[in-house]
Amino acid sequence: MKTILHWLQRIADGVAVTMLAVMFLLFCAQIFSRYVLNDPIGWSSEVLLTLWLWVIFWAGAFCLRHKDHIRFDLLFLTVPGKVQRIFLILSALGIIIGFGMSFLPTWDYITFYKIKKSAILKWRLDYVFSIYGIFLGAIILRYGLALIQFLNPNYKVQEDKDEQVEE
Repeated sequence: MKTILHWLQRIADGVAVTMLAVMFLLFCAQIFSRYVLNDPIGWSSEVLLTLWLWVIFWAGAFCLRHKDHIRFDLLFLTVPGKVQRIFLILSALGIIIGFGMSFLPTWDYITFYKIKKSAILKWRLDYVFSIYGIFLGAIILRYGLALIQFLNPNYKVQEDKDEQVEE
């Protein structure tokens, strides 16, 4: 099972890297076309904005580990392990409930956009914004699995061993 998850993680990272590479190449082509050929590429900005939206939510849902997300853990780090576990349970519940409550209205709004199209390429906007619904579902699933782990009586809060810069 760990091998499958490792490969899925590598695939997700590869998708994110590919999107970033396409963005970079398209951005360079846009600059070249605009300033060297004096003929700007009109559709490139629309593709760049869509790719940027997708790479942000894709990476947030599938590429970032729990410790990679921004955390306000000053209080968390000062309390004992049992209290930290309670904080983890409460934060996971808060994320699951908050995102869960927003999922159906958000998905309804995304699907409403099937009647609209992008300005230049005429892409259906429900396809463009569907990544946010995928992001919500993935985060709810991730924190649901984390909650199960936190509720296990044998769970011990692990110290965060991020590398620190030596002065």
